[in-house]
Amino acid sequence: MKKYLLLCLVFLLAVALHGACRAGMPPGEPVDYSRMENWAYFEDNAAGKAADVFFVCPTVFRGDENHANMDLSDEETRRKFLGATNMEKGIYDREARFFAPYYRMAGFATHSLSKEGREACLSLAYRDVREAFLYYLAYENAGRPFILAGFSQGSDHVLRLLKEFGAREDVKSRLVAAYCPGWLLTPEDVAAYPHLSPAKGEDDLGVIISFNSEARYVTASPIVPEKVKSLSINPLSWRTNHARADKKLNLGACFTDYSGAIKREIPGLTGAYIDKKRGTLKVTDVNPEDYPPRLANYPPGVYHIYDYQFFYRNLQENVAVRIAAYERRSAKIP
Repeated sequence: MKKYLLLCLVFLLAVALHGACRAGMPPGEPVDYSRMENWAYFEDNAAGKAADVFFVCPTVFRGDENHANMDLSDEETRRKFLGATNMEKGIYDREARFFAPYYRMAGFATHSLSKEGREACLSLAYRDVREAFLYYLAYENAGRPFILAGFSQGSDHVLRLLKEFGAREDVKSRLVAAYCPGWLLTPEDVAAYPHLSPAKGEDDLGVIISFNSEARYVTASPIVPEKVKSLSINPLSWRTNHARADKKLNLGACFTDYSGAIKREIPGLTGAYIDKKRGTLKVTDVNPEDYPPRLANYPPGVYHIYDYQFFYRNLQENVAVRIAAYERRSAKIP
């Protein structure tokens, strides 16, 4: 009887795995990050750069129920991957070497899967990000301060890295900050992982910078559902209170193309404040019709794709501020 039950369990596990594979989640071989073709950027020249950035690209792959994770040999998706990375790269690479791995990201199609199926896709994607990060630490970091950064799905993977490795001394002591716009950081996350530290000011170190931009009237979004509280910092004031930061504090909204070139820059585009109930970043001075969501299932007024663009120059300046703060702290350490 016990043998029969064991066989049943094995069969059920095989069915589950088959379902996962059919959804585009084959285990596959680990990606070899010693091969440079598996990196969108691998800047190994440290001259003139005080720190490093390990950046995780947002979702650019659509996919379907049979191919839910990006194929790293797909040249068209690799082009989009590189382009999406370029759109944020300029915020970071003035001050730091830039590292960005290609990884088998979960596609937009995973939103139609079950919760378990989507998590299996994200877990496969995270496995690649994890391998790339460990390769960077082992072979390129050499004790240098570093920033973790991402956007959307990329921010999710950065938070997963911090949950797994953030308490390690070699990570904790070198982490300047983690920039995670466009994803959800909750009080429950911090309670479960006490080493996670949400940012509270413009130059605190080892912290997580998180926010999700939306219009005042929005009460739910795919990233921050209704009745869920997020933890945010205002990128205009670098405060976590609920005071409105005036648009005059906005150093420049920058709208970039796939080369990273700034096609349009608007200083003082908008102010912002943190919503008391949702914890999201309410954007005060733009018209939702002028900035449509452009993503399926994202309602008007959810400015997800503009999280970096609305606050580009403020984020760029803050990267420099935090690296300088790290250097000052290090200079005081015997």
